[in-house]
Order: sequence, then structure tokens, then C-alpha cells
Amino acid sequence: MKTYFVYIISNKNNTVYYTWVTNNLERRIFEHKNKLIEWFTYKYNIYKLLFYNEFENINEAIEYEKKIKKWSRSKKLTLIKSININMEEIVI
Repeated sequence: MKTYFVYIISNKNNTVYYTWVTNNLERRIFEHKNKLIEWFTYKYNIYKLLFYNEFENINEAIEYEKKIKKWSRSKKLTLIKSININMEEIVI
């Protein structure tokens, strides 16, 4: 059975949050850290994993991702701190 991840990453100073979904979190974070993805994350040096949640159903993962993307910065910060109080990089 596949696992899907909704994750939030940030830059060094935790000033920008980026939310996305993937079926391979380890590979995706490697791609962000090594600037292999030329998107928003590349431009703003966003690579630091702060939060992730696992799903067995891709549709549920996508729904959750879309929900988070609509949230305010403050609400995203509350979510991150609910599992990562010190805003430290999560190593996977």
C-alpha cells in the first residue's frame, strides 16, 4: 500500500512556508535541499522540513494539502508547532 505525505517546508529563518504533497518524502526533501526543483522553493531557498502528515489515500492527502494552503500564516504556524514546538528541521 502506498503512503502519501503532506508536508510543510521553510527557509533557514522560517519566514516562508511551502505546502505540498508527495508519495516519497525522503526523495522530495533531497530534491529541495539540492535545488533540483526549479520552482518557488528553488528561488527562495526553501528546504527545511518542519511538518508532515501521512495518508494512505491520495485524495485525502490532496484535500488536506489544499486546506492548509488556504490557511493564514498564523494557522500554519500553530499546526507546525503542534508537533514541532521549536521549529527545528525534521530529519527523515
